Amino acid sequence: MSHREELSRFLKSARARLTPSEVGLPEGERRRAKGLRREEVAALAGMSVTWYTWFEQGREIQLSAPMIERLGRTLRLSDTERDYLFGLAQHRPPPLASRLDEDIRPATRHLLDTLGMPALVIVADWTVVGWNRMVTAAFRDYADMPRGERNLFKILMLGERYQRHPESFRAMASRLTARLKWDYSQAGTPEAFDELIAEMTEKSEHFREFWECSAIQAHFGGENNARVPEVGKISFTHSSYGIEEAPGQRLILFAPKGEEDARKLEKLRELRPELVAL
Repeated sequence: MSHREELSRFLKSARARLTPSEVGLPEGERRRAKGLRREEVAALAGMSVTWYTWFEQGREIQLSAPMIERLGRTLRLSDTERDYLFGLAQHRPPPLASRLDEDIRPATRHLLDTLGMPALVIVADWTVVGWNRMVTAAFRDYADMPRGERNLFKILMLGERYQRHPESFRAMASRLTARLKWDYSQAGTPEAFDELIAEMTEKSEHFREFWECSAIQAHFGGENNARVPEVGKISFTHSSYGIEEAPGQRLILFAPKGEEDARKLEKLRELRPELVAL
């Protein structure tokens, strides 16, 4: 079965499961088939009947992303079904959803809780929405911070502890801003960055300088040091990974940099077994 054939089947099935009353239409006269008519779907989605008919028939026509979004909302598609529609229609992932997805899925929560290393989850504008107890022990307790202050970019760029060594801080600020610019360019909700950009422009000379530069960084990684009372300094290397079931979220893992750091992290887990769920 080709993509176009499956697209046709999928749209017919989605249309058939809706009733007129569900979309605010009168039931009207007795219908010969279940679900909405093609002309009703077209009207609700703001499309011509001809274009929708051809699209549902699997003809080689192209709809814009906004039009596919409207069609998905009209058909009451779930997030997964929306992604499926874009894959069939455009052979590529859909644009990021129009809102920042801050819901931590159960599988992600389980992963955070059982990892033996610090890990957190951020959304597109770098707001931290999930973390584990290892992060709290090694870095900071995000639970004590209001959402507006849980922005990792602000923490790293404005925190005094990161500015103690000017040269290394400048290099870090350059990398962070180059990555933020990439995330801004890819976001389905660039307006979510407006407040952050305005605040950083006001408060950070480094941000103002590097935001005007052409440097862009599409990958996230680096090193962090943490001073943990029970074991002393631990050096970490961090990297980030997209979360498949929540495309607008990124998982950041902090792995011990060397053997001595790994031993200290293991000692911390032994001293505080509650940091990792069994």
